[in-house]
This record gives sequence, structure tokens and C-alpha cells, in this order.
Amino acid sequence: MAEKASALGLRQTGRWLWGQLTSMRTALVLLFLVAAAAIPGSLVPQSSQSSIKVSDFAKAHPALDRIYQPLGMYHVYTSVWFSAIYLLLFISLMGCIVPRLITQVKALRREPPRVPARLDRLPGHRSVEVRTGEVAEPDAEKAAAEGATSTGGDDVEQIGQRARTWLEANHYRVVSDPHGSLRAERGRHRETGNLVFHVFLVVLLIAIAWNTLWGYKGNAVVVEGQGFSNNITQFDEFHAGAAVNSDRLQPFSLKLKSFIARFETGPVQRGAAREFTGKVALTTENGTQDRTLTVNKPLTVGSTKIHLLGHGYAATVKVTDGDGNVAYSGPVTFVPQDGNFTSIGVIKVPDARPQRLAFEGYFLPTGTVGKSGPVSVFPDAYNPQLYLNAWAGSPAKETGTPQNVYVLDKTGLTQIKDGKKPVSFMLSPGKGYKLPGGQGSIEFTGWHRWAKIQVSSAPGLPLAFGSLLIAVAGLCVSLFTRPRRLWLRVRRGEGGRLAIEVGGLDRADSRAGLDDDVNDLVDAARGDLADAVGGDPEKADHPGAGATVSPTTSEEDS
Repeated sequence: MAEKASALGLRQTGRWLWGQLTSMRTALVLLFLVAAAAIPGSLVPQSSQSSIKVSDFAKAHPALDRIYQPLGMYHVYTSVWFSAIYLLLFISLMGCIVPRLITQVKALRREPPRVPARLDRLPGHRSVEVRTGEVAEPDAEKAAAEGATSTGGDDVEQIGQRARTWLEANHYRVVSDPHGSLRAERGRHRETGNLVFHVFLVVLLIAIAWNTLWGYKGNAVVVEGQGFSNNITQFDEFHAGAAVNSDRLQPFSLKLKSFIARFETGPVQRGAAREFTGKVALTTENGTQDRTLTVNKPLTVGSTKIHLLGHGYAATVKVTDGDGNVAYSGPVTFVPQDGNFTSIGVIKVPDARPQRLAFEGYFLPTGTVGKSGPVSVFPDAYNPQLYLNAWAGSPAKETGTPQNVYVLDKTGLTQIKDGKKPVSFMLSPGKGYKLPGGQGSIEFTGWHRWAKIQVSSAPGLPLAFGSLLIAVAGLCVSLFTRPRRLWLRVRRGEGGRLAIEVGGLDRADSRAGLDDDVNDLVDAARGDLADAVGGDPEKADHPGAGATVSPTTSEEDS
């Protein structure tokens, strides 16, 4: 193909490339490539989901990091190669759909094709003969009451009318031709359903691109009694599309007044979650309202949604430095590690003097010391304990480099020791501990619950959801619609008899019921006319496909 393309002129080469790009085969290949390219996005940590996980993965796998970094594996869905495949798929689908749309619009406006000259060559065929002048019994009674007589022409009209009635009742579009011929078609919208599926697949791609460019998502931890404002500086993590103006986010703020967490205390499913409810005061442009934030029931402010993602415990501590000044006082978030909320955390006190201080350890809502060390035995705070060790070091210069608040960077720090033994202690609410050597003290003053919220805006989500539903509906129409054509011809034979001939053609493979429709149309066209004879009348009523029923002489004629 490359040699063929190179032998063509520039214009012909462009047409050839366009034809290759817009072929159904290329579209299927690109669709497969999009699915395959999305696999790394599920297996490799993504910076849009958690920059912390990306950093941890890079440290744990330095060899892979050297490969993944230049390939953009940490941001697959915004990488150049994924965007190229995505764009090519979009162009391929549009180039494939537009010509088919034009063709289908023309096809819907066209009438069914005229009656073929040789109906007996069609896959479905049946032919019968009837005597002229004999109409259905109801019609005969009506004609007798009106003093009229039936003629052969009346029979042709009646045959066509009965056939048309049956066809329309079975959802065929019918066109009448002179001399009693009918042409009918149904299932024209099979291709329409196929096109609807592909068109709204493109709309789905547009909706996804809309979300990618104009959507944003950010996470923040809010402790009871504290607040949050929808400002980029308030987020612990924030990821936005290229078209998002982070200085003009939806204006609102909230205060977490309380967070209620209940767990099962009985012997069955002990410790299982029963209720997570946050009571918040939500302030918008319309004022302040008390609202309830629960799992799977987000709060909506304009186009922004506020979801409850998780919760945990924050220990309230007061740290006094070696100079006797309070260097830190407030809540510190601890991150749950198991179902009983054994939580780890770091208390950083960079402003302590003469040396900066730091503490790391565990918060246990219902604490005890097991074989493997301190552990929580129940998720609710029945016996809160704080297990810590202490670090100290020279004051460090502020570099402006962001740090993980849940991980202690021990650069420049030394673990505080009491003699030769590293300092390690346990605190209960209201208890404190003095560091050796007059380096300061720490007091565990209490605890609060915290809630992790996610603030997100997905402007293209309604369009994506709607287009997906319509695409599936179009696909169902395409799969379950049976395109079929039927033709009926009425002609006069020898001896004044009328011959009814029906032919049928399916426009899709592996379809059933064509012979049934042909037979039913013949029976409907005959109505109550004299039975087609030719042996057993019951067999004459339902002959096989392609069979021709020949007339014989009835007993009355003989």
C-alpha cells in the first residue's frame, strides 16, 4: 500500500489516506488502541488522582520511574500519545459517519423499489389463483344489500385493500402501483439506529473532552469546628483541566459543625459502619444554611458537587518549646490504616526554639498494646490514646517546597533520647510529657473527628450520561430491527381467474420469519375468497416457500 500511495499524486495520496483513516476497520483499531492505552492509567498511579502515590511509586521503583516519566505514564489521559489516539478516533468516526448520514437521509426519502419482474426468484415466494367475481362473505352480503354485483375489477381492488391493511398493521410502509401491485418495506431504521449509536459515541467523546478541559476536582480534610472555602489555597490536592480558571471557582464556604459516626457494638458484625453524617453550615451567595452531608448524597452548589469521601480522627495537642513558648496548639490529622481506625500521623513544629521539634506515631481510638505493639480494637473513640516518639533539629530555612503533611522528612533531625534509649511515650486526653534536657513538652488536650470532602465540577457529565443512554438505545434498534421488503402482484390469468403472487426479501443475514410473512400476506390478500384449490385445502393455505398453488375444478363446477 505504501508503494501504491507513493506512486499517486499529492491529491490522490491525500484521498487515499483519508479513505484509510475513515474506514470502519481503522475506527475499530483506534477504538481498541484507546482501550489498550487506558490500561496503564488503571495500573500506574496517576498524578490526577494522588500525587502522593505517584511520589511513593517513584521512590519504590526508580528503574520504572525513569521509563514512565518521559512516557507520561503518570498522566496517561492527558499525555500526547493518548490525546493523539483520541483525536484520530474522533476524526475517523466523523469521517465515517457523515457520508453514511447523507446516504441514510436519502434512503429514508426514497420509496420502496418497484415490483421485480420475476418474484419467483426471491428467497420468499408464493403464488395462488382464485376465481373472479367471488368476494369475501361479509362483502357479498353488503353488496347484496345494496343491490350491487361484484366484478373482476372489484376483486382486484379488494385484494389490494386487504393486503394493504395487513401490511400497515405489521408496520410496513406501503406504496400502491397500478393494476393492483403493492410494494412494502419495514425496518428502514436499522441503519438509523446504527448511525445514532455512532453519532452519540462521538458526542460521548466530546463530553469526555469537555470534562477534561473544563472540569476540576480537589480534596480537603476539614476538622470539626473548622471551615473550608472553595479556593485553590484551601485544597490538599487539586487537579483541573487546561481551560479551568482556578481564580474563579464556584464561590462558597462551609463549616463542619459536627461529624457523627456510629458503629455496630453487638456480637454480629461488631465494628461495622452504621452511620456517617456531617452537619455543615453552607454559605453561598444566597446566604447560610444548615445542611447534612452523607455518603453518596453530595451537596450541590451551582455546577459544583461536594462529596463526603472519608473520615478519621484528629488529635488536639499543645507543644511548648525549650524557651517556654507555645510553638503549636491545635488539631493534627491522623490517617486510618485499618478498619479499627489505627491511625498514623505527624506533628511538625518548625517554629519551636532553640530547636525545631517533630513527633510521629499513632492515634488509637480504642487503644491497647498487643503482641505487635499499640493497636486499636474498635473504631469508635472509647479509650483514645496517643503513642509518639520525638525528633529535634536545628531550625531549617523555608524553601517554599510543598511537603507531605502525613510524612516526616527526617533530614536534619535527630531522634530525642533519654540516655541511650529513644524517647517513646503514650498520652491519654489531658496528659502531657516533658522532653528530656529541657527541650520542651507536649500535651494531648483532646480529639475531634475530621471529614474528607471532594469538591468537583464535571460540566460534561450530563451530556456524557445522556449520550450514552441514546447510543445504547440506537444500538438496540440496530440489533433488533428486521429490515424486510415484500411485493404483491395481482394479475388476471386464463378463464377469468386472478393470480396473487407475493415475493419477499430480507435485507439482513440470519433472519427468520420471511416465509411466514409471505404466507400471511397471501392469506390476508385472499381474505374469504374461494379457497385456492389443488389438493388438500389445508395444505393449500400454507404452502412452502416458493410453491405455486395451481387451480383445479371445484365440485360445484363439475
